[in-house]
Amino acid sequence: MMKFACKALALSMIAGLSTVSFAAEDNALAKSGLSFSGSAALTTDYRYRGMTQTQSDPALQGGFALTHESGVYAGVWGSNVNFGTADPHLELDPYIGYATELPFAGKPTLDVGLWYYGYPSASDLNWLELYAKLGFSDLVASGDSLLASVNYTNDFFGLDEDAWYLNATYSIPFADTGFGGVASVGYTKADNYDFSDNGSEDDNYVDWKVGVTYAVKSIEGFSAELAAVGTNIDADAQPYKRGVETGAVFTLTKSF
Repeated sequence: MMKFACKALALSMIAGLSTVSFAAEDNALAKSGLSFSGSAALTTDYRYRGMTQTQSDPALQGGFALTHESGVYAGVWGSNVNFGTADPHLELDPYIGYATELPFAGKPTLDVGLWYYGYPSASDLNWLELYAKLGFSDLVASGDSLLASVNYTNDFFGLDEDAWYLNATYSIPFADTGFGGVASVGYTKADNYDFSDNGSEDDNYVDWKVGVTYAVKSIEGFSAELAAVGTNIDADAQPYKRGVETGAVFTLTKSF
């Protein structure tokens, strides 16, 4: 736990220095209608749609994006991974998209784009996914949000298989305390793919997350999240079972 705390402190310091170094560049970008943003995070387990990507071990993650005032954006996101094999050890995902506010009641935000899952040392696992998201704000309480998304690929994990992912995520602040709540549920359906490890032939599964967040008021962009994350995947053997069943995940994030 002490090592985790030390890494978290170092992470926040690095992110803070990055904010200063990019300040001058942000001014130049603004004149071109561009804005720069990024984040760095340390998590006890990299869970992707409820499933561990690190054999239930910690992960260091980060990314950055450039956004044009027109709504077009592009970026890259990365994390260490461990699938229980020699390779890969790194996931590096470039993406591009377009977001715009729709002229409807409530002014929902539409976000569409392409996300490329890249594994530099295991390119046969690379795959491309299309996504569309619809975001709503101030639905029940001031500052809350609901994000609904649909994702599709015809090359799931590089296997030339069709797959769909549906998700809904709701976030709400707890007054002005800095604390908040988050809950999400997702559904994955993949053709000719068995998510179980016991021959159950489960080509679909449900994932969920329920957690509490905290935004540190004294450090801009610094937040923490403690969440229960899991799936209904039928698994018998370790370590796979541990990586898909419900577990606690703690994450520290510094955005800039």
